[in-house]
Amino acid sequence: MWFKNLLLYRFTTPFELTAEQLEDQLDEHRFTPCGRHDKSRYGWVSPLSEKHTTLTHAANGCIMLCARKEEKVLPAAVIRERLNDKVSEIEAKEDRKVYGKEKEALKEDILHDCLPQAFTRSSRVYGYIAPQDGWLLIDASSPGKAEEFMKHLRESIGTLPVIPIQVKASPAIVMTEWLKQASLPEGLVLTDECELREPGDGGSVVRCKNQDLLSEEIDVHLNAGKQVVKLGLEWDEQIKLVLQEDLAVKRLKFDDKLVTESEEASGGDKLAQFDADFALMTATLKQFVPALLNYFGDARPDPI
Repeated sequence: MWFKNLLLYRFTTPFELTAEQLEDQLDEHRFTPCGRHDKSRYGWVSPLSEKHTTLTHAANGCIMLCARKEEKVLPAAVIRERLNDKVSEIEAKEDRKVYGKEKEALKEDILHDCLPQAFTRSSRVYGYIAPQDGWLLIDASSPGKAEEFMKHLRESIGTLPVIPIQVKASPAIVMTEWLKQASLPEGLVLTDECELREPGDGGSVVRCKNQDLLSEEIDVHLNAGKQVVKLGLEWDEQIKLVLQEDLAVKRLKFDDKLVTESEEASGGDKLAQFDADFALMTATLKQFVPALLNYFGDARPDPI
């Protein structure tokens, strides 16, 4: 199971639970499907597959977790139409206007009535704890989804002392200099996409794909004062990614050699495949994350 995104958090105190201890605490917060009148449910599921019941998977000293969210799908247009019909009915029958608070109450009643018939959709968020390194790494497409994952983990184990990773230099300024100077740190290679933005609110934005990032066309925008806020990179011939100014990693893709190595190690067994994927992924990220932070001056506090 290879991550496609990467949001990075750092423990401020050591994470001392073993995989077995963590399993016991997560079990009380296991996922259960939505009831008739639930808008959504959130809980832990096995990172392996639906056939498995274990809620943790350990390898390389790291512990993988998976959270599942199920939510009812209630089309806004349907709710709006039913609300308008109800308001019109009341206004015609009682010869009066229906205003804000009453409308909100009517809307809640309609939502409650519709929930039992609503379809559901579900999504999963994976993350893993690397206790020896003091990291929590989450495969989430947005900070909001990562926050939801961490909130539930905090509720499950009682505490989660983590903060977003911090660096000394502005990633936007550093990445801009990389393009201006046509020089990147050892191990990094440009790919063919970036996003440039003019500083300040409402500044213009230029998005480039399939573009030579060292061309005169890009230089024009850089010389006009735009900064690099997203940059396509390849690291050490092992992973490709798009790095954002907040150090969020998007479109993370591991090299085919790593994927092939994992497949060969598994011998076609799905559980062995997952274990091999996880082991190779964590080993690769164990090298990549420190390198990434060092590019911008790791602002790691005193050792935990």
